[in-house]
Order: sequence, then C-alpha cells, then structure tokens
Amino acid sequence: MTFCLLIVAKTPVPGFAKTRLCPPATPEQAAEIAAASLLDTLDAALLTPGARVVVAMTGDLGKATRGTEIATALRKTEVIPQRGDGFDIRLVNAHADVRRPGEPVLQIGMDTPQVTPALLAEAVQPLETEDSVLGLAQDGGWWALGLQDPLHAKALAGVPMSREDTGLQTLRALAGIGLSPGILPTLSDVDTIADARLVAAEIPGGRFARAVAEVR
Repeated sequence: MTFCLLIVAKTPVPGFAKTRLCPPATPEQAAEIAAASLLDTLDAALLTPGARVVVAMTGDLGKATRGTEIATALRKTEVIPQRGDGFDIRLVNAHADVRRPGEPVLQIGMDTPQVTPALLAEAVQPLETEDSVLGLAQDGGWWALGLQDPLHAKALAGVPMSREDTGLQTLRALAGIGLSPGILPTLSDVDTIADARLVAAEIPGGRFARAVAEVR
C-alpha cells in the first residue's frame, strides 16, 4: 500500500518546544529532547515502505536546536506549513492539504520516537479495508490517526486536545460522522520528564535516550 505518512511537528526552539519537561529540564535541554524525538521519528518514517512522508511544521527552524540536521532530514520529505487557529483546526487542515485521491493518510506527531518502520506499516495496513484507525496514548490522548479519506479529519474540529479524555472524545467524534475506527497498539508519548525517561528506556543508545540522559 502507498500512503501519506503525515508528521505534525513543532520546531524545537528553546522555550517553545516541550516546555512541560521544565523543570527539571532546562529550556535548552527540552529543545534537545524535542529535536532528538523529531529526528528519530523522521528516520523511522523515511524507512517505512510505501510512505510518502509529509511534515506539517510550525515554528522558526532557523532558531531551532539541531536546525541544520533537521533541515537536512526534511529535504527527504515534503514540508507544508500548519495553518489555522487551534490545534484541532490545524490537524483538519493538514489532512486536507496532503490529500490525494485514493491515498489514505496516517498522521502521527513527534512525541513517539519509539515508532519503527514496521509499526507504522502495520498501523496503516487496516486502511485497505477499514475507514479509520486510532492509536491511543497512555495519557488518554492519541499518537496516530489513520483515515481512508483525509477529509474525514473534519471530525477533529472542536475536539479538545492535550487532555486526559482526548482519545475518548476523538473516538466519539469519528463515530459521530459514521466511522468505525480500528484500534492500534497503545503507546507512551512524551509530555513530561517521566514520560521521556520511560520512552528512552525502550530505545536505549539512540539520539532520544542520549538527550534524556542529560537531564538530572
């Protein structure tokens, strides 16, 4: 299957990215963790079979930690700006902006650097027969949304984001427009330093784990 793998990302600028890691992380350390998470996610995405990788980006890459390294990786993808007021509307618009007839979209963020090409390929596979898939996160949110028709992302408009009930609210919103999402494996995403350490333990030795280890 060929599909669009849509990564929704924020440039890792100190004081702008991963601020919930502070303290104990400094703004610079938080940005380093965010940069490592984005780079590891891009590595996995670019190795995923059949994926057309598109990054919907917000923020100033020129001010970002590891900006040159990220820019080099992004040259292997398509980059589009996020647009709209509110994260829910930016997600709706990103899905619409990457739409190609007959091509499903699997959307992830940059908070799950433990994803692998195999996991991403398995996540999108149900879209051959199912209208949607949702990967819930352990904090009550979600880490992946797959849609056969990306215009169905309109269901996200009005869904409260970054809350303990975001996953449940998203399931209800998808059902509300007639979709029956398949459920993907639950992952831990990175919001707090406890989350970061948990995920780093799953992927020792990489960029992300090294960045997390710098926080004392």
